[in-house]
Amino acid sequence: MKQIKLSRGIYILPSLFTTGSMFCGFFSIVRSINGDYLIAAWAIFVASFFDLIDGRVARMTRTQSEFGKEYDSLVDLASFGLAPAILVYTWTLSHYRPLGWFFSFLYFACVALRLARFNVQVENIEKRSFQGLPCPPAACLLASLVMFYHGFVGNLVVNSDIALVIVPAIAVLMVSNIRYRSFKEYDMQKSNSLYILLGACALVGIVAIKPEMVLFVLFSVYVVSGPLGALLTMKKVRQARHHTSKVKSTTRKLAMVDHQKNTVSPLKKSESELL
Repeated sequence: MKQIKLSRGIYILPSLFTTGSMFCGFFSIVRSINGDYLIAAWAIFVASFFDLIDGRVARMTRTQSEFGKEYDSLVDLASFGLAPAILVYTWTLSHYRPLGWFFSFLYFACVALRLARFNVQVENIEKRSFQGLPCPPAACLLASLVMFYHGFVGNLVVNSDIALVIVPAIAVLMVSNIRYRSFKEYDMQKSNSLYILLGACALVGIVAIKPEMVLFVLFSVYVVSGPLGALLTMKKVRQARHHTSKVKSTTRKLAMVDHQKNTVSPLKKSESELL
């Protein structure tokens, strides 16, 4: 068996960002256990920022490696699987035993399954879309739900019935075949990079106005966009099939009419011969 030298597989800069994401995930777990749910939620957002940066840094510096890919996957399981599962359980789902801990475990298990499928299919995945809901936006939606309650309800320790719907729904979406946009097609080196930068600045400004509400709305829209896009695609496919079948039916009828016109009955044929 060929031995891979770690000195060739480990690249410090991307791994530092990945380690930062892991630290934020661990910090979130500790804060959730201590009851500091708002800080735990913000830690998940910071972890998602590090996760967004490490891959781009690796591509920009051409330091991608198999080690980095596996390391990033393990960190994602901790930061976007275990940390949000513990956060949502300690925050509200613990009031719904045993259904609460089952939904928390279901979410964690679906993150693991989604990451395993992604690692197997990484070479064949279309860059413009993800198969299934990515785990960082799913974790950020749960974190933003905590922040939403903090901003508008004020009481963080609540019996949130909506969590009983959101958590299993997100878990199913992560392991589904529904397509989600990845936004990887936007290249900052292209001529329209200025507009992308202005849009990003505008988005940051909007989030800064009311982060508790804006973040929850943004991630909710992204999560819902997958099923809505799938329904629209199914509708277009059905319309296309209906149109195709209609065209085929019309073609058959025209062919039958032409065939009847070109076919002469035996009686008329005999009469034409006598004349």
